[in-house]
Amino acid sequence: MSLNNLGVYHLTPAQKQAIDDALTSIEANLTEVTQNLSSEERQKFGSIKETNKLLVDKCREFQQTQGSLASPDVDWTEFEADYQDRVFADTRLDRLATLTRMLSDFKIVHDYDNYQDALTDYDYSKYKSSTKTPGYTGKVDELKQFFPNTSNGSPIAAKNNTNETE
Repeated sequence: MSLNNLGVYHLTPAQKQAIDDALTSIEANLTEVTQNLSSEERQKFGSIKETNKLLVDKCREFQQTQGSLASPDVDWTEFEADYQDRVFADTRLDRLATLTRMLSDFKIVHDYDNYQDALTDYDYSKYKSSTKTPGYTGKVDELKQFFPNTSNGSPIAAKNNTNETE
C-alpha cells in the first residue's frame, strides 16, 4: 500500500446518506426505550461483571429447566425480557465497536493523506517563495506557525507527529 495515498477509497454521497439514515434510525429506536443515566447512576448500577452474569445465566437455566425451584417473587416474564434485551444490546455493542474501529481507521488514513498533502503543499510554497513568486511568502509565513519547534518552519521534524487523534 502506497504511503502517499492510503485513503484510496471514498464514500459516495449515497453511501454517506445511507449511513446517516441508518444512524438516525438507530437513534430513533433507542430513544424510545433507553434511559439517560447520570454519571452517579451509571456508577451505582454499573456492570454486573462476568461472575454475576454467570449467576444470572444459572438462575435462568434453573427457571427454564426446573421451574418449581424458581422464586415466585421474581417476574420471570420480565426477567426473560430483560435477559433478551441484554443479550441483544451486548451483541450490538460488539458490532458497533467493530464499526467504530472501521470508521476510525477510515478517518485515520484520510487524515494521514491530508496531512502528507499539506506538507507537500507547504514545501512547494517554500520553494515558490524562494523564487520570489508573489503571494507565496505570505502563505509560508502563515503556515510556519504550525511548525513551532523547528528552526525554519521545516516540516521534516513535524512529520514524526502524525499520530495525533482528534
